[in-house]
Parts: sequence; structure tokens; C-alpha cells
Amino acid sequence: MDGALDSLRRDFAGLRSGRANAALLEPVRVEAYGGEVPLSQVATIAVPEARMLSVQVWDRALAAAVEKAIRDSGLGLNPAGEGQTIRVPIPQLTEERRNELAKAAARYSEGAKVAVRGVRRDGMDKTKSFEKKGDISQDDVKVWSDAIQKLTDRYVKSIDEMLAEKEREIKQV
Repeated sequence: MDGALDSLRRDFAGLRSGRANAALLEPVRVEAYGGEVPLSQVATIAVPEARMLSVQVWDRALAAAVEKAIRDSGLGLNPAGEGQTIRVPIPQLTEERRNELAKAAARYSEGAKVAVRGVRRDGMDKTKSFEKKGDISQDDVKVWSDAIQKLTDRYVKSIDEMLAEKEREIKQV
């Protein structure tokens, strides 16, 4: 569950509310070498100006895939390729753009909640398997199930609080 929160923090760091930041492209995954890989494994990201990112692709053959991945990332960015260098202008934060970023933050938080619930399901399944083996009693299953649910609720609440804070930050003019 801690991993889900850490992942959400990284994803939120990529949602900008001010100036250009290399972490903005952290969640972007590129179709390369027969699978999806993080952008940072196929290119170098630099911030040459306050409103511009520069992505230097290491393999010329991947330049189009990187450009497409950035465009399709849901971050509302429109990259422009120049050979192995891709320039990503950062648009001004209009009300529409702020709403797009808030929706992206909500998608990231929902993914984190799904991950937390997956951990809860695994914990519940493990508890039930111990009961079937006879390692623990039904009363212990109830106690452990309640503890797992309380922990899950606490993490989901933390995710909701992180989302509310990020939305406040995004909406701030």
C-alpha cells in the first residue's frame, strides 16, 4: 500500500501547476523494444526554458514513438520533433487546461486506489488460506480481516487527501 502512495506522489509530481519540470514526463511510457518502457529509459529530458521541455531521444528510430507517447499521455502536450530532439512547449494554464490536469490527477488517484484494494484482496485471500489450512481460527480471520479493512480505509483516505491537495494546487491561479 505504501508503494501505491509513492507511485501516486511520483505521478502527481509530473502534473505541473507552475513552470516546466522534467518530472512532468515521468509517467509517459513509450512503446519500444517490444514493450512499454518509461520515457527516461529511451531519452534525456531537459528544461532549457521556463515553458519548454527538450527530449533528446537516444535511438533515432524511436523519435516518432516518443513523440506519439507524449502526445497520447493525456497531459495535453503537443510535442514537435526535430530529428532526435523533441521540443515540448508547455501551454499556459487556462481554465480548460487546469480542468484537464485535475482529471489526470483523478485518474492517477483512482489507479492508486485500485492498487491498494488489490493489496487488500491479497491479504484477505491469504487470511482465508490460513483458515483453510487450519493455521488460524474463524475469530482470527475476522480480526485480521477487520484490521486489513481499516488499513485499506486509511490508505484510501490518504489518497483522497492527496488528490484534494493536488486539485487545490492545480486550480490556484
